[in-house]
Amino acid sequence: MRRLRVLPSTVLQNIRVESLNLDRNKLKNVTGISKLCNLKKLILSKNELLEFPEEIKSLVHLEKLELNQNQIWIIPEGVFPCLPKLRHLRLNNNRLDALPKDLAACNSSLQYLNLSNNLFRAIPSTVLELRRLQEFYVQNNLLRQLPVGLFKERPLRTFKVNGNPLREPPSEVCAGGIQQIISYFNQLQTCQAEEDRRVKTMFLGASLAGKSTICKSLKQRRAVPVSEEERTVGIEISEFHIGDFTFLFWDFAGQLEYYMTHHVFITPQALVILVINFHQYQLNPDIFKELVGFWINNLFMRVPNSVVLPVGTHIDCCNGKEVEEKKRDIMTKIQAMLEERKTNLAHLVANLEDSEESEFYMDQWDRLKEMENSTLTILNLMPVNCTDYQDIKKLETTILEHVKNEEIFPNIIQMLPPVYKKVEAAIVDIAQSEDTPEHGMMDLSILLSELSRRDHLAKLDRELLQDILRYLHRIGLILWYEEIKQLEGTVFLRPAFLITMFKTLIRYGLVQQLENISVDILVGEHATIRDQASWVWMFKSKAMLCQAAMRALLKHQLYSESMKDIFEEMVGHKSQKGKLFILLQHFEICLEVRNMEELNPGAREFVPGKPWEGLLDCGAAHYLFPTYLNRSEEVSEMWGGDHPEDLQVRTYFSPEIPEGFFQRLMVKACSFYSAHWVAKVTCLLICSGKPLLIKENNQKAYSYIELRCRKPGKITEFQLAWDFIMAIISIIQKLSEDWPGLHMSVKAPCRTNGCPAEFVWPDVDGKSTVTKEEIKTCGLCGHLFQTELLLPKEHPGQLAGAAKEKSIGSNPILPKALGAPSATSSSLVCASLSGIFLFLYSINNSHTLKDHRMSVL
Repeated sequence: MRRLRVLPSTVLQNIRVESLNLDRNKLKNVTGISKLCNLKKLILSKNELLEFPEEIKSLVHLEKLELNQNQIWIIPEGVFPCLPKLRHLRLNNNRLDALPKDLAACNSSLQYLNLSNNLFRAIPSTVLELRRLQEFYVQNNLLRQLPVGLFKERPLRTFKVNGNPLREPPSEVCAGGIQQIISYFNQLQTCQAEEDRRVKTMFLGASLAGKSTICKSLKQRRAVPVSEEERTVGIEISEFHIGDFTFLFWDFAGQLEYYMTHHVFITPQALVILVINFHQYQLNPDIFKELVGFWINNLFMRVPNSVVLPVGTHIDCCNGKEVEEKKRDIMTKIQAMLEERKTNLAHLVANLEDSEESEFYMDQWDRLKEMENSTLTILNLMPVNCTDYQDIKKLETTILEHVKNEEIFPNIIQMLPPVYKKVEAAIVDIAQSEDTPEHGMMDLSILLSELSRRDHLAKLDRELLQDILRYLHRIGLILWYEEIKQLEGTVFLRPAFLITMFKTLIRYGLVQQLENISVDILVGEHATIRDQASWVWMFKSKAMLCQAAMRALLKHQLYSESMKDIFEEMVGHKSQKGKLFILLQHFEICLEVRNMEELNPGAREFVPGKPWEGLLDCGAAHYLFPTYLNRSEEVSEMWGGDHPEDLQVRTYFSPEIPEGFFQRLMVKACSFYSAHWVAKVTCLLICSGKPLLIKENNQKAYSYIELRCRKPGKITEFQLAWDFIMAIISIIQKLSEDWPGLHMSVKAPCRTNGCPAEFVWPDVDGKSTVTKEEIKTCGLCGHLFQTELLLPKEHPGQLAGAAKEKSIGSNPILPKALGAPSATSSSLVCASLSGIFLFLYSINNSHTLKDHRMSVL
């Protein structure tokens, strides 16, 4: 049933019905629902209810009630005492700011409660009486404080609270999970929380915009000129104080080469200062996109709730009228981007709601609605002459005014247990000590020992220290990657050191750095000038660096007396991988490659116009950096061209594919498939002899990643082909989670030549994508297709014989059918990816890292 405005009498006649799904209709009331007195499950999600249906109190057997995605603003007393068996209650995405006190009547039954995306300013006290509550969701409300009672004497195992302006506990503590929240409150049992006023400030903008100049001028409280040679390489971190606020400045380099690593460090809940060179800026769309639009779009996708202060620099090179024109043009165009994003999201939501089978797109709908509620706060652009300290002082005053505004930064003041502040101060003291090596790396056990020697931290235990380190990691003061097994015992007290290691390999002008490696370093690495030339050639032609080249690069940039003790540990050697490369691979920045030539004769190495010359040491590890790839001829040659019969799927992205996304996809995908060929915007994988082409198309309003697989020769082989495609889609979906403001949908193009129609896939979220239909019909051209040509099926071999494969599969265009069904199937349900993914992992990962077979350009 869809598009119902009133309940049909036929629905109310069967009083024995136990389950009723009225999801996605136009219902404004459900008069008569009390007649269904045996109901156990009632779903009224995504309707137009303004008031809570009081008749529900007659459904005394109700166990599951879903009223999410309506416009309900109040729930009357007297309903929940009549629902003694209620276990599951969804009220998310309404306008609620309070709950009836008698919800406590369900304290012995209610196990699941979802209040997300409402207007709650505090956790309702009645929730604290639900002693059997196991799952509680309250994201995206207006909460500033959590009650300690929520976490005492209850079996709560899932709690989600992100998207709230929390002060106590801070969001960074809550991100650690229930146990860290409990630990936080335990620390407050004998003492009061202390205020912490800290602002993570990210400086973004194109190269030579003036980011470093502003950072250093603010910090040194004078106009500090920064030459082109001193421009930021990678990311630089510094601390600055204005009044009683602490600012942690993160200065991000502007060249695209560095953007591949930015996703590792760009975090939400920050002030973003977008620096724009007014001297370079011109009143045309292309320049706006390059200097402003690119950064706004990426903030939309990466940190959609950011506060952005645009700052115009180099105004001393412009006259007053020009400055005002450029300021007005930039703000007008940014506002147009905000409006365009709002319109595009509304359009995507309407498309899903207007579908005749919109129930299959619930997850996509939910994601879009959340994105509608998240938008950038753009502050008024401030022109600055960086050579005039008075302008720097005005900028400082403006920044302070904004961070004090609780409407803009509601959680700028956070409450911390005194021990958090004490440990932080002690760690800063250790990091700045002359006895601490320049790199600032320290074993977790040694750090605990060092801290415990201080009288006020004598009782500090490992578990509490780990909680505090998680918090300090999330705010960016230290780096601790406990999720990486090889690094869980290492704390980076100086994040700038690790960033320096990153930027040695991910940087602008890396070829020049390779060419400048000194003879002394080459000799120290048992390499020759000829080897150096080979490294340069390998990097320029194939975007690859061998371990010896990377060691030499890092020595060239970083080696000093203070580095000797950890150089081997970070960089590794032939028989051992260094910690740096573990991190680079963890963040999908590079891919380890071994035995490139010997184990895959079919994957011949390619050099334009020349035969391949084998490496001297094929057994040594090499690392592919996709961000440096360029040509794509070899991938096209190995693929052999597109065929009309190919299985074809597109994963669309709105507003666009994020910078670096496709490169990360290639690293992740190639780590699962040992036979692969890669280029800048294409990648070819082989699994069980089957090729799969992955190709990026990133145009405005038409951004997608295309997957192509050869059509199986037999009906029984379709399952393997779709499993292959689904595994890559699962990787794409997992990666997209790093961009909360990014919308992704999967579509299969109509197979009729020239028809622009597409078959929209249903939600894919970890169950099993199944359709029992044998045929699907294009809603535009009316042609019929075997379903397996468009999306996965559970048992394709049982659903169609060889005759049907021949008549439909080899010639998919059939006469138009009268009364053709819609393009999406009413029998579709969500698909299982985890099983496929784990299966592929198990059969590939056992040999992937030790016998990679690949060819790259």
